[in-house]
Amino acid sequence: MVKQSSKVLPTTERLSLALRVLSDKKAEDIVTLDLRELQYILCDYFVVATAESDRQAQAIVEAIIEQLKIAEGERIGYRVEGYEVGQWILLDLGDVVIHVLSPEARRYYRLEELWGDAKLVPHA
Repeated sequence: MVKQSSKVLPTTERLSLALRVLSDKKAEDIVTLDLRELQYILCDYFVVATAESDRQAQAIVEAIIEQLKIAEGERIGYRVEGYEVGQWILLDLGDVVIHVLSPEARRYYRLEELWGDAKLVPHA
């Protein structure tokens, strides 16, 4: 059994953890939008990624939550929307909101265009 921490990660570490899991789980076209300069009050970052199937999208979100539980312990407040269908799963971590979409949903909703004023964060 993995020992769970009870600390809260800084935003940049939580973002890095999520990005690492997205990459490890083979999410595609991962884009991070920095919303801080837009003074968006609900979160600091949006992450948008594509999953090729609903099962992959669900596995990605489950893995992010599991890694956060290991790093931070159980936290109340993480919200997941759209998990059952899997075409667009939104994982709200408070300061970071992650959108995992099917290719069709990603093309249709074009979230990056809706938030076109946000600064793109380059990935390593």
